[in-house]
Amino acid sequence: MTTVETDGLKTPARAQAIDAVPVRHPGRWVAVIVLAVVLAMAVHSVLTNPSWGWGFQRDNAFTGAVLEGLRNTLWLTVAAMFIGLGLGVVVAVMRLSSNPILSSAAWLYTWAFRGTPVYVQLLLWAQIGSLYRQISLGVPFGPAWFTFDANSLIPAFAAALLGLGLNEAAYMAEIVRAGLISVDHGQREAAEALGMSPMQTMRRIILPQAMRVIIPPTGNETISMLKTTSLVVVVPYYELLFNAEAIGHRTFQPFPMLIMASLYYLALSSVLMVGQYYIERHYARGTSRTLPLTPIQRVLKMVGVGSSM
Repeated sequence: MTTVETDGLKTPARAQAIDAVPVRHPGRWVAVIVLAVVLAMAVHSVLTNPSWGWGFQRDNAFTGAVLEGLRNTLWLTVAAMFIGLGLGVVVAVMRLSSNPILSSAAWLYTWAFRGTPVYVQLLLWAQIGSLYRQISLGVPFGPAWFTFDANSLIPAFAAALLGLGLNEAAYMAEIVRAGLISVDHGQREAAEALGMSPMQTMRRIILPQAMRVIIPPTGNETISMLKTTSLVVVVPYYELLFNAEAIGHRTFQPFPMLIMASLYYLALSSVLMVGQYYIERHYARGTSRTLPLTPIQRVLKMVGVGSSM
């Protein structure tokens, strides 16, 4: 800092303004140009190549078979996730149990179902009649009271649901277990000191805090389950991909129908991603002073309307 002497006194001189020159980034412009050219080429190819069959897709996108497959896909996703989450919670609690029999059984379950492909599990459930022609209920190692034909007892939908739901339960068990052990043990001790029962402690103290860890991977598993339902074509079950492929093979237009099914999966996955975002935002309250802006709030902020909703 320079000084100026006035009447024998030294006073600091006024600092000169800095002439800041912005740093140029030519590499960024090159990358933007390259990406723009690649994007333009891709869009041009998609719009001009007749093999995509956009008109054929439009004519078949809302037919009865496609809508039936879409409805079956959604129902199978919800039911399989319901089984996976419910059974996963039970298995997670068993894993954390001090009883070695329960914890070992839970570990064996997760080891078996996570260690084998879900495709193979679906095939096993679909062909359960090859292993057991009849399923009996009665006294263990004794006489049977009721006997059922395996193929009649486990139809195509049940085979698809069991294959997806039981496999998902193994993954959800680890997700729930990770969420439960992420809560500090002192929280449980404080709840017990206040006289809360174990159920009250779990419902009011442990689970609300564990949900911040459980929700993100659960949302990912739900999106993954939506797409995994396409594997039940091996059962076979009349879900979206099965019906779309059937139309494509019958009309000798398999590729456009596969693209149409992919667009349906993409749209449904996008809806689930939005729902997951708002659920995560809800359970993020209390962890930070300000919540992240929602997509709508971000758009309003960009156009200058405001961010408060």
